Amino acid sequence: MKAVLMNGFGDSDVLYIGEHPDPIMGEQDLLVRVRATALNRADLLQRRGLYPPPPGASEILGLEMAGEVVSVGAAVTGWKPGDRVCALLPGGGYAELVSIPADMAIRLPDSFSFEQGAAIPEVFLTAYLNLFWLGGLQPGQKVLVHAGASGVGTAAIQLIREAGAVSIVTAGAPEKLQRCFELGAAAGWNYKEGSFAPWVKEQTDGKGVNIILDFVGASYFADNLASLAVDGRLVIIGTMGGSNVNDLNLGYILARRLQIIGTALRSRSVQDKIRLTKEFSDFAWQRFADGRLQPIIDSVYDWKDAAKAHAYMESNANVGKIILRVTD
Repeated sequence: MKAVLMNGFGDSDVLYIGEHPDPIMGEQDLLVRVRATALNRADLLQRRGLYPPPPGASEILGLEMAGEVVSVGAAVTGWKPGDRVCALLPGGGYAELVSIPADMAIRLPDSFSFEQGAAIPEVFLTAYLNLFWLGGLQPGQKVLVHAGASGVGTAAIQLIREAGAVSIVTAGAPEKLQRCFELGAAAGWNYKEGSFAPWVKEQTDGKGVNIILDFVGASYFADNLASLAVDGRLVIIGTMGGSNVNDLNLGYILARRLQIIGTALRSRSVQDKIRLTKEFSDFAWQRFADGRLQPIIDSVYDWKDAAKAHAYMESNANVGKIILRVTD
């Protein structure tokens, strides 16, 4: 098969399309012809040699895909060749073929394109995991979503809305905040205007938010703690703003009973991912089908232009997902 490969580690110009052995399918797997995949921040890190795939996973980039079932494992029921699916992957999405556990496949609504399908798995499953499993989201709670216009951010805003809770967001441009409002965010703060903590206090009548989804890390840590309500949960998804925190006041955390939770979806077990996929599908599939939930696509590139797509993601200009269409 063809795949987007890397000529060593480095900038986006290390990417090229070449030949790679076909994936091996087990008796509980589906072999899928990939029609579209999507970019994630993890791809940029892996391309630079900073985020190796989990043991046993494909070294090919790509944490999600949508396509058509080509072959069905001997122990699989409920699927047939030609079925349209999307799925989370530990790697391998930037390729013509991928093998996935059948229990991790999500059936695409008839009205969805493959590009829409590819925009679902990583961001929606990440948002669901961190909001419901780790954040314990309940109706009526308030959630601060950093990077609200990102792929995970736009997914989280919609899930929070559908759960009967309230989201407030940060983003770096007025047009990004406006898109967040259209998806259901109640309020937004342009982080280029300074600290968000006083604004969060204003939005919550001084109480703070119940959950924070944070991609930034160290540079936001103090303001994040100051923005949490009693018994609040800070879910750290990324460390784009640094990993090391100085002058941590444990007494403040104890007094307010705060929880600081680190999270990584890629390294979770297959069993965890199967359970997560099923729970998410039960919550979300009908909502996708009737339009209450929607994958947010910023742009679509031919996979031959993967380097351009990576450079665009690194510019931080996107609102929602950047898609690669896998063509012949």
